[in-house]
Amino acid sequence: QVHLVESGGGMVHPGGSLRLSCAASGRSFSMYAMSWYRQALGKQRELVASITTGGTTNYADSVKGRFTVNRDNGLNTVYLQMNSLKPEDTAVYYCKALRIAAYWGQGTQVTVSS
Repeated sequence: QVHLVESGGGMVHPGGSLRLSCAASGRSFSMYAMSWYRQALGKQRELVASITTGGTTNYADSVKGRFTVNRDNGLNTVYLQMNSLKPEDTAVYYCKALRIAAYWGQGTQVTVSS
């Protein structure tokens, strides 16, 4: 079992940057595929970015070129670097770990507003 805790959210102006972190407890972090999702108010949760155990990344079209996902298996942490933020990036961001079962964090709020 994996326990996930997200951090790094906050409020930022359009064009700004944030770096989200997702710290995992439990064993075998390197064996989990990790993903970032987000859910805006009144909308469905959507996949933002993912990274496999081998380091292959995938991004939603809406964030390509602006967001970068990476992982540090030594620190049991996955990151989401978010640049050139837009108001439409405002959402609660969730971390997910997937191996046999899926585990979710509690989320961190990101607000992009002038």
